[in-house]
Amino acid sequence: MKKENHLVKFLVSSLAIFLSAMLLPKVDVANVWVAMLLAAILALLNRFVKPLLLILTIPATIFSLGLFLFVINGIIIFIADWLVPDQYFQVGNFFMGIIFSLVISFTTAILETVLGVKER
Repeated sequence: MKKENHLVKFLVSSLAIFLSAMLLPKVDVANVWVAMLLAAILALLNRFVKPLLLILTIPATIFSLGLFLFVINGIIIFIADWLVPDQYFQVGNFFMGIIFSLVISFTTAILETVLGVKER
């Protein structure tokens, strides 16, 4: 993947986070700069922490037929909430963290389709 494509995907993720926070009632992102910081933190958490969580929760994921992955995404959002001070980013409750992760995913997919961002 080209460097330009990484930058575009990062900016699309930041925009998706900002728009998703505007749509959801108990999720607050202070501004676009915080959304960019949050996109970077979520990228790092998804790269390093999420694989560890996936391995540790294989039995629960299999037992729930994969639905436990939503819980893992909520945990990742709450770790990011813990890392960023509350005056900049705040998620109301765990269920809203799960909804926020879903809305981010859908918004990112829509923006990437509209903007023509493709992985090569």
